[in-house]
Amino acid sequence: MASHHFNFLFKESIYPMAIVDHEMRFLNHSKLWLEELDINEPDIIGKSFYDIFPDTPQEIKKIHGECLKQTIKKHKIQKIVTSEGRLKYIDWQVKGWKEEERGLSGLLIVAEDITMAKRNEELLLSVQQVAKIGGWEFDFVANKAYLSDITKEIHELPLDYEMDLDKGLRFYKKGEHRQKMEKAINEALTHGTPWDIETILITANGHERWVRSIGECEIVDNKCIRIYGTFQNIDQKKRIELHNEEISERLTIATTDAANIGIWEYHINDEHVIWDDNLHRIYGVTKGRFKGTIEAWKAIIHPEDYMRCHTELTSTIADKKNRTMEFRIIWPNGEIRHIRTEFTISRYENGKPSRLLGATWDITESKTTELQLKDLLKITNEQNESLMNFAHIVSHNLRSHSSNLSMLTGFLLNETSDNEKINLIKMLNDASSSLNETVTHLSEVVHVKTNSEEKTKKINLQKALKKVENNITALLQEKEAVCNMRIDESIYIEAIPAYLDSILLNLFTNSIKYSSPKRKPVITIEAEEKENRVIFTFADNGLGIDLDKHGKKLFGMYKTFHNHKDSKGIGLFITKNQIEAMNGKIEVESAVDKGTTFRLRFQKTIEKEYPKTNEKNKEYLHY
Repeated sequence: MASHHFNFLFKESIYPMAIVDHEMRFLNHSKLWLEELDINEPDIIGKSFYDIFPDTPQEIKKIHGECLKQTIKKHKIQKIVTSEGRLKYIDWQVKGWKEEERGLSGLLIVAEDITMAKRNEELLLSVQQVAKIGGWEFDFVANKAYLSDITKEIHELPLDYEMDLDKGLRFYKKGEHRQKMEKAINEALTHGTPWDIETILITANGHERWVRSIGECEIVDNKCIRIYGTFQNIDQKKRIELHNEEISERLTIATTDAANIGIWEYHINDEHVIWDDNLHRIYGVTKGRFKGTIEAWKAIIHPEDYMRCHTELTSTIADKKNRTMEFRIIWPNGEIRHIRTEFTISRYENGKPSRLLGATWDITESKTTELQLKDLLKITNEQNESLMNFAHIVSHNLRSHSSNLSMLTGFLLNETSDNEKINLIKMLNDASSSLNETVTHLSEVVHVKTNSEEKTKKINLQKALKKVENNITALLQEKEAVCNMRIDESIYIEAIPAYLDSILLNLFTNSIKYSSPKRKPVITIEAEEKENRVIFTFADNGLGIDLDKHGKKLFGMYKTFHNHKDSKGIGLFITKNQIEAMNGKIEVESAVDKGTTFRLRFQKTIEKEYPKTNEKNKEYLHY
């Protein structure tokens, strides 16, 4: 729909304009383009500009090439003779454009018929030759100044006013205009250089007006003895010219992008902001309610995007580069909209930026589509990850339970003591119950689809650890492992039970599997609460891992770092994926032959204050 509106507006434009691609083939044009340029062919789309205008001068072709390369704006006036023999002046206004994402480029060309303006200009020049144009003179030999009555009238001075050079310079507006005139006079006095400049004058009554000053220097014996020239009030003409330039700038921005674009100006010195009607609609603000200040504009920006927008704006003023930025705004009804804007510096004063000009359009629909696509991809990835974790848990966790049951069965077959057999049968029963619980958890994993946060449960960390520790009692006893568990019973975390069991089981079995043959295994488990996180530390004194050599692939699938017959390279890969699926994080510190420390970050359950236990509630278990 937006493309249709843009095409309609372009066709019905009040300007004869066209868009061509990088090979100068027509992509679009207004109706006036054909009419104003006397083009008889009804359909020129796809045809070369130079086929339609075979007499295009090399000067204009050169401008086309420069604008295509640098996406700059240039113009050139050409005098042509129509098929009817009429003389016509065309002002070719050319601006390059690029669409980086699609790799497209070309030119926007406006062909303005300035024949009447040119004739009026020529007529005006003729009139000026006989008209009363103010004159002036400064005689350095006689030390006298002369101003004609018209020149005094332009200055709004009485006819008997006595002028000198210093007084004359003070009439020019302070800053760049006065400096411009001082430079022109100095160049004339030093090098005899004539001038023809346009500057702003402040009259005796305080009125600002644009004037044109033409001056020459009379040289005698390599010395300037007199400067003289003409003086003209060009205020009305100049203001119309500047106004037309602003309209031209706005037209360029509005026609190089899609329709439905809002144009804005920011006057840096007084922090005044001007919006057109489209921009009021884009921002959801009724015309007249916007205060026209930079602060009023910033107040509409989403708080999370405000500082970035402020930085972009100040950076543009500082480095004088064009900017494009996307941000969110909040409509008066609370609705959040996505906005894109492109802006540039369009005016300078005293060498410093004084005005920004920009184009803005609403990209909410495209942004929403983009976010929906990202959500869809995220859901797909999470579903795949969930299925992969499920498969690995089945193979990895059940294998650990199987090993435990097998070992206990072996002990039972070889045991002769009735009391020990009873104890082993109890341990077998516990292991069987634990296996059943694991299978139940694995069934729950099947239902975990995309959002882990919604599927997490409040779990007591100490109880979860003790349950896993009970499941591998036989392994710990066989290795005569010492397990120092310092977990406060009041600590609760948000976790998926099956994932947490798998993580803890993997940490325990790895500590036993990769224990050092030089010493008994010592496992130290601690946890502390920090804001909304629980920092869980699991350390052992085993073989350790060379992180300089294996650090980058530590959590990779099927990556092993020790020659152990049961090494599969799956455990740490599963653990990392599971902890991250619960919005957690895992880090590792390790040294060869000293041991390994895993540091896990879980989300803390924030519900109510739980009473802190004293030292006797902490567990110190020895096997």
